[in-house]
Amino acid sequence: MGARHRCPSGGAGMITVRDFQPGDAVAIASWLDGPEALFAWSGNNGFSWPFVPDELVAGHAADPARHVLVGVDTGGSPVAHLILRPDAHNWSARVGMVLVSPASRGRGHGAAIMEAALRLAFEKLGVHRVDLGVYLHNAAAIRLYERLGFVREGVHREVTLVGGEWWSSMNMSILAHEWRPRLS
Repeated sequence: MGARHRCPSGGAGMITVRDFQPGDAVAIASWLDGPEALFAWSGNNGFSWPFVPDELVAGHAADPARHVLVGVDTGGSPVAHLILRPDAHNWSARVGMVLVSPASRGRGHGAAIMEAALRLAFEKLGVHRVDLGVYLHNAAAIRLYERLGFVREGVHREVTLVGGEWWSSMNMSILAHEWRPRLS
């Protein structure tokens, strides 16, 4: 990808969005401080706690059709991560495993990497629909996705058991004709 994206929240910084590199795994794994953070990020993707960076490298290498994006700051350090899984047969793509470094939250990096993923999906891959799942207790992510144009579709009740508590998730989507790219 290699595109620079200005942080839409008005943050002074910019990030560059590029493809995941195996060396990014150590930084990304360090953002996860416990099993709740791991499940909030990865859902039911089979990762276990304690999480080790090699699991991320192996997991990303397992499916070469997906696009694993990393946002890096001006110093080249990873600050955001997500996966875009295209489904060419259904003209769609799914966003998953969205994570922003705890030290970088609130600076617009989540919006910037999501914009890069939407641009890739709609402009380069030519999909009609992009969707994602988000846990209902992640209000900040839901607000971001709605600001970007995603629409709530439905709730999946009690899909993940974490620390003795059931978490429910929601599916959200955006269609090609609903997407309005920001100038970056």
